Amino acid sequence: MDDDGAGTEDIRICARVSVRGDSVVVDFNGTADQVPGNLNCPIPVVAAGVYYVFRCLMPAAAPNCDGLFRSIELRVPEGCLLNARRPAAVTAGNVENSTRVVDVICGALAQALPELIPAASQGTMNNLGMGDRKGARAWDYYETIAGGTGAGASGGGLSATHSHMTNTRNTSIEVLEANFPLRVTRYEIRENSGGEGARPGGNGLIREYQFLADTSVSLLTERRRYRPWGLGGGGAGLSGQNRLDGELLPAKIVFRATVGQRLRIDTPGGGAFGNGG
Repeated sequence: MDDDGAGTEDIRICARVSVRGDSVVVDFNGTADQVPGNLNCPIPVVAAGVYYVFRCLMPAAAPNCDGLFRSIELRVPEGCLLNARRPAAVTAGNVENSTRVVDVICGALAQALPELIPAASQGTMNNLGMGDRKGARAWDYYETIAGGTGAGASGGGLSATHSHMTNTRNTSIEVLEANFPLRVTRYEIRENSGGEGARPGGNGLIREYQFLADTSVSLLTERRRYRPWGLGGGGAGLSGQNRLDGELLPAKIVFRATVGQRLRIDTPGGGAFGNGG
């Protein structure tokens, strides 16, 4: 992962997936130790990501119950990024680690099931929080922003959509502008941000906001350094970018925006599948 927002960078998630008969062991030994920032998570988040991947590979009629996953054993070292000890900060665990756990498990399974596993999707929820307590009317708003999905053997990636663990919808511009001191000045597909290959990755989004009042802003994003990988010779999707009035922002930051400033979020594209040459 890119960083924890508190000075720790290049935070590794490792997994070895072993399938023996009707049992599966997912071993996260080698994953980085827990970090000072809020990028840690508890085991239930890890379990949700792992189970999600295996559920996607099961028949549609498979029952959604606890017994479905009893043959999957998780080994997550205590004190690592994915099994943090109290009082570690875990805000990003559900929104960012979960998407990256999905990427890691898909990457492992792709070595055995290359025709069933897609390339990496955007791998972040692009979390954006905004609000103000100092003005005439206190307000608070939070959203996640869609991006590109990975391509697979059966087709290219989807553009401008939420993927995997995100499970949220976008807020319409009309609703946003009617309720908050914001103006959406751009909302469009980020062309050519998906990976290049025989089956291209989906494109991300460009979403730009102009502040009509002084506003506190929080960004919690990933895939700003590491690009969503392709499979089978396919290229990686573009990484995302956050900019304030054209100036590049860190992936994780809290700042105060003033009237008239513009915040632009470029979300990552998905990886491609297959060599286009």
